[in-house]
Order: sequence, then C-alpha cells, then structure tokens
Amino acid sequence: MATKIRGSHKASVRKSRKKNSQIQARKKKEFTYRGLTIEELKALPFDQVLDLLPSRSRRTYLRGLNYEQQLVYDALSGETTGTVRTHRRDLPIVPSFVGKSVAVYSGKEFVEFEIKPEMIGCMLGEFVYNRKAPQHSGPGVGATRSSKFMPLK
Repeated sequence: MATKIRGSHKASVRKSRKKNSQIQARKKKEFTYRGLTIEELKALPFDQVLDLLPSRSRRTYLRGLNYEQQLVYDALSGETTGTVRTHRRDLPIVPSFVGKSVAVYSGKEFVEFEIKPEMIGCMLGEFVYNRKAPQHSGPGVGATRSSKFMPLK
C-alpha cells in the first residue's frame, strides 16, 4: 500500500513563507523627551530640566510660582499616593509629576486623570475641557419659509 503525499514541495515552501511573513508582535517603543528617557529626566537637576521645556513652561518656573501653584507643585513632586485635587490649570507639567494622579476643576466638576510622559511641558488645564460643544435641536417656527406653514401640534 502506497502512502499518500499531502501537498507538494511548492505548497510547503509557500506555507513556510506565509508563516514567516505574518506580523510579529511589536516591541513597545520606550518614551524619550528630547532624546532622554523618563528616568534620565527625573535624575537631572531642575535647572537642566527647565532648559528642555518649551518657553512658556520654562518662563512660568523662572518667574516663580505663586502660592497656590507652589502648593500643587509640592504635592505632585512629593511622594503622594492619592489623587491631588486642584483648581490650578496653569501649572506646567515636569518629569517629577509623571505617574501621579491629579483631579483638575473644569468649572463644574473635578476631572481626574493620570499624568503620562507625553504630557511633559503642557499645562494641567489642557487635559480638562471647560467648555461644552453646543447641541442644536431642529429649526424653530419661522426659521425658514417652509416652517411657516407647519402645524404647531
């Protein structure tokens, strides 16, 4: 009794090529800010970190923080475990804030979020919307010529 050959040599080559060409899981790219990793940024002295920040954020720290900003800065740069609640939307994010949880007031409620490395150099308020998009309904009576003859009930 002869054994049955399944597929030809071409088929096996095609299968192996297809298997090798399938998309492999991508390695997660490590975050860098201006060529430095987050650990290197945290190890730098604060004046060298300021040189890497955008001009508006750098100028805020060089001019000095006001009392409320200083309280939030101390709470976020320290070893806090909980969420820091604040009304200060104008505090620039520095590398020591990364990984901390903060709740910023939107004018109506506190919106909580975690500070990620991509947020460095931005203000806290940029991640909390304080305006709501208008939601328009249908046209009212008299809005168009055709609506003039629409029954009210």
